Amino acid sequence: MDSVKTIVNVAGSPIDFEEIPLSAERGTDEDMRRAILSIKRNGVGLKGNLETFEANTDYTVMGGMTSKNVQLRTKLDLFAYVQRCKSIEGVPSRYSDIDILVIRENTEGEYSQLEHFNVPGVVESFKIITEAKSRQIAKFAFDTAIKTRRHRVTAVHKANIMKLSDGLFLDVCRDVARDYPSIEFNDVIVDNCCMQLVARPQQFDIMVLPNLYGNIIGNIAAGLVGGPGVAAGMNIGRKYAVFEAGTRNSGRSIRGKNIANPSALLLTTADMLEYLGDAEDAKKLRNAVLTVLRSGIRTPDLGGSSNTKEVVDAVVQYLLQVRGH
Repeated sequence: MDSVKTIVNVAGSPIDFEEIPLSAERGTDEDMRRAILSIKRNGVGLKGNLETFEANTDYTVMGGMTSKNVQLRTKLDLFAYVQRCKSIEGVPSRYSDIDILVIRENTEGEYSQLEHFNVPGVVESFKIITEAKSRQIAKFAFDTAIKTRRHRVTAVHKANIMKLSDGLFLDVCRDVARDYPSIEFNDVIVDNCCMQLVARPQQFDIMVLPNLYGNIIGNIAAGLVGGPGVAAGMNIGRKYAVFEAGTRNSGRSIRGKNIANPSALLLTTADMLEYLGDAEDAKKLRNAVLTVLRSGIRTPDLGGSSNTKEVVDAVVQYLLQVRGH
């Protein structure tokens, strides 16, 4: 986060940061409360992944909230998760022409975390799908298509098996699609979607999905354009927004080694600046990151030999050169 603050300052953006320490190891309920109050006060947040180490096997149906990520999204009603997966020049990948928006319902489905033991050895887990939330995310997807001048929305589901829950989601998406005649609509079963996404990703433009499917498809799509180090994500609600790296990968195995790829966090910072109305500095920061990647200054996960600091320094130097002109 120190690197992000430095780069935002160099970009010239008039952003002040209020930092709330919060992690899986040290975060308390009070820390979470302070983080939520800060986001409510400021309207936006920028975060790393809050890892959940292990499940609490003693929780009841109504008391099973264990993930700080889920708590944050639920308590702030961040109903939409938007992840852009776009091919980046200079980043090795199988395809060079991918540009997909994955829009995921962010507050219900399997991630409602309503689980309990019926009897020892038997766990019951609830998947919650509501008409209201399905309509909200479907409208958001179509409105995003209009706003970003995209042409197709694909609903991803498993309604052939989960006829009530996913059937409701699909029916609502079809109903909403009728209000947007200028946007093409189709649907695909989630297992077929995984195959189609790997074989021919260019057919997808905007994908709208229930929570769990969105998590899986988002990771596949990120892998097609370079992996977790280059995919930016944003959690959007009616009042608040929280920005983060797209795949929510904790990166514990590379912690402290100075080889983590900062690109995703920097790109999502650019998205945050744009959300706040600072489109000019957002564009400068985004161009800086893409130019550095294109130049071959990349961390090992992208086939490069640079470390984290070298990538950050290169982004800073690019921004200083732009300001000098």
